[in-house]
Amino acid sequence: MISLKITNVKHFMGRLLGSDDFDSFLLEEATVSTYNTFQIDGHMNREFYTTEEWEDETIHPYDFSMWKNMRPICFDLIKGTHTPSAFRFVLHLIPQYVQPILSKGDTAITSQQIKAFVLNIKYDGTVLTLVTGTAFHTFLMDKTPDALWDQTLRQFLDKKGISYEEL
Repeated sequence: MISLKITNVKHFMGRLLGSDDFDSFLLEEATVSTYNTFQIDGHMNREFYTTEEWEDETIHPYDFSMWKNMRPICFDLIKGTHTPSAFRFVLHLIPQYVQPILSKGDTAITSQQIKAFVLNIKYDGTVLTLVTGTAFHTFLMDKTPDALWDQTLRQFLDKKGISYEEL
């Protein structure tokens, strides 16, 4: 787990909300505080779909909504003349990208043992921070997946030109 302070918030927000850079993530939850506080639960809602639709994995391939589908909604909540007083996004890397990250390291842990590589994005009105995390299906002693996820996120940010400081 690492904690990073974003040094150019405007640039980061442009990449997060105005481009497809983060479309390899799913949205677990979002909270945006502007003139109201808006909360989004990213879990797919079973009751919304017919039985046939729910069984069709092309309609809802994941337990959470895809960031690319939720991004315009979050953008609409944030855009305007006033900066939000706060926001928080909890993103999960899409599962198909987990194994390629694990294959970069020396670990016996498989993608089936990892519930999610998580990225927490938090803005408190002045500072924007990113905190990584790894959720496992069961307790594991090997911390290699955490280190690989941290390294991958740093490389991702560097590639996208997003500047940060380690906290």
